[in-house]
Formats: sequence, C-alpha cells, structure tokens
Amino acid sequence: QVQLVQSGGGLVQTGESLRLSCTSSGSILGFAAMAWYRQAPGAQRESVASITQAGNRDYADIAKGRFIISKDNTKNRVYLQMNRLKPEDTAVYFCAAKITGPVYDIWGQGSQVTVSS
Repeated sequence: QVQLVQSGGGLVQTGESLRLSCTSSGSILGFAAMAWYRQAPGAQRESVASITQAGNRDYADIAKGRFIISKDNTKNRVYLQMNRLKPEDTAVYFCAAKITGPVYDIWGQGSQVTVSS
C-alpha cells in the first residue's frame, strides 16, 4: 500500500515563506493527480492546490499568486511552496493523491503550519 510522508511545516512570521514536501513510497507516475489540502482549527478541510500527472496545476483562490505546487517524478515527491504567509494560513496541511476518479484517497499524515502576526 502506497504511503505519503510529509515533511516541512513549522512556525513562521507573517510575510515569510515555507516549503512543504510530500514523498510517496511508490512512483507518483501512478497517480492521476496529487494535491495539498489544509484544515484550520474548527474549520472544514479545504483544497489548496493540485497537480496532475501531466503537470497541470490548479489553485484555490486562497493560494493564487502566493503558493506554488510542483513535483519531482524522479524523487516521487510533491512540494508546496508557500510565500507571503498570513496568520489565516495557519492550519494543518495535508498531502493527497488519487490513482483514478474524483476522490483523493491516499493521504499524508499532516503538517502543522503556524503563521504568527
């Protein structure tokens, strides 16, 4: 069973940058897409960004212009570069993958990102 292991995260100040990484135990070429989600305290999990096997990217409004999703097929890794962070970006960030269909069904363990004002 494929596993996603996340790294990165932590405490930063407003305006700073942070990069999250997500490494798959298997080849990411087998995934139709990978994505990043986040969940703030008391809120529902929300989509942040996604990238298809072909490399097509899609961003939620919260991420447009500030976050960049990328992947390295040789390292079986997907990244989320987060720039100009704001306190409202504070959340647990999750990496996700799907092999087929609309539902992301493989999830990473989550990474806490805290942005102080």
